[in-house]
Amino acid sequence: MSEQPAPAAETARQQLDPAAADAVRAYAARTRAAADQFAGVLEEIAANGLPSVDECTPWEELREQHLARLAR
Repeated sequence: MSEQPAPAAETARQQLDPAAADAVRAYAARTRAAADQFAGVLEEIAANGLPSVDECTPWEELREQHLARLAR
């Protein structure tokens, strides 16, 4: 990737139509919510340590749940 600035003609932004802009905002909100949830889990681990093995879900089960969601 070039470190040269783009010519002025290439720097104009293309505006999104209202429906596309709303979709991008909705995606940003979902992504922000997921990041907040993940950050909460990490903060809880930092404050209280890792959960016991009995409280954890095996990765195989998590994988199967994720694959089932993708198949839907």
